[in-house]
Amino acid sequence: MKKPELLMPAGSFDVLKTALAFGADAVYIGGDMYSLRAKARNFSEEEITEAIEYCHQKGKKLYVTVNITAHNEDLEGVKEYLTFLDKVHPDGLIISDPGVFMLAKENAPGLELHISTQANNVNYLTYRFWYDQGAKRAVSARELTIDEIRELRSKIPSDMEIETFIHGAMCISYSGRCLLSNYLAGRDANMGECTHPCRWRYYLTEETRPGEYMPIEENERGTYIFNSKDLCMIDHIPELVEAGVDSFKVEGRMKTALYVATVTRAYRNAIDDYFESEYKYRSNIPTYLEEISKCTNRRFTTGFFFGKPSAESQVYENSTYVKDFIYFGTVEKAEKRGNPAENPGSQDNIGTLCRLEQKNKFMVGDVLEVVRPFTIEPFFVRVLSITDDNGNSMESCPHASQMLNVVFDGDVSEGDILRGPARTDTGH
Repeated sequence: MKKPELLMPAGSFDVLKTALAFGADAVYIGGDMYSLRAKARNFSEEEITEAIEYCHQKGKKLYVTVNITAHNEDLEGVKEYLTFLDKVHPDGLIISDPGVFMLAKENAPGLELHISTQANNVNYLTYRFWYDQGAKRAVSARELTIDEIRELRSKIPSDMEIETFIHGAMCISYSGRCLLSNYLAGRDANMGECTHPCRWRYYLTEETRPGEYMPIEENERGTYIFNSKDLCMIDHIPELVEAGVDSFKVEGRMKTALYVATVTRAYRNAIDDYFESEYKYRSNIPTYLEEISKCTNRRFTTGFFFGKPSAESQVYENSTYVKDFIYFGTVEKAEKRGNPAENPGSQDNIGTLCRLEQKNKFMVGDVLEVVRPFTIEPFFVRVLSITDDNGNSMESCPHASQMLNVVFDGDVSEGDILRGPARTDTGH
């Protein structure tokens, strides 16, 4: 069996580096324009060039999304953008619009072309059509079952790749094509500006009875009838592999480094364990699920993979995320100072001095969890001291994005991510 690619999202260069460090085989990014995440930081042309070079130096792949539904006025700009991408040579372009696909064949002839889930790829004839047009890969619609993917695999050319979303948020509309945002907020989801109205609160009224709210699985706060749980298939790796999926794709170009690190590490371990031993994989499923539950989520579902979702796949009572753990920062520099066991009771010249940009409040004496690449085993350190850039000692760090020098009592390394339970005494 072929080991599938683990494909992670990256909304910024820092998150891209995190994804690769924690085990991603490839990342997908968007440029400043023509991708479907206008609210993400995204990448300038200079950053795209640098990101491609960085990935290739690491032996990893990078794909660029050019998956808007283009209007006439977009086409000239798309053409120029594709010409640029052909020069810097990412490993593939993710496209949904047939017109953009035509422009890519003309203006980026040296690049591999992939078909976005936005193109509604639900049957093997659609895959064959795109293969005949020159596509190398297509992303299956989220509405497909495992059995449909297995049949699809058996009826398309062996060198046509199947990419499938296996984790992350799901859109209420078919393969992500939604008009709600455009209609209600004037911002087009198919142009990358979705306001996520599927997560809003709704009531049903009858035309001649204004003010009379009809029950739709609602509580006193209304109902969130479109609010899907997040997709999670970490405990179904064997079925996905056996169905013939070539690339396991995770949604989330708006997510933080902590989210990407947590999900990447969990799936990396799950995939590698399965290919080492199915027994090892199945024995560790509770560990994978515990780890994946520590990232921000709306609770989990297997979506359409095992048939039409039931009512349990929706979250009716609210639109908030489960956020039991929070992100404290990523270690930018680390200097080992000595072994605490050799200096019991002393905080001088022991532990690790780290530099980091603080993301959420923590305090001297707090115990933080260290999230590091590949190993999924939990590791904790205690905060011994905090100082700012002026050398001022601090008991806590309430100001987000402040650069800090922190001494921990354990072995912490550059690139490690710090997380911990959400504080109840600070509003976090």
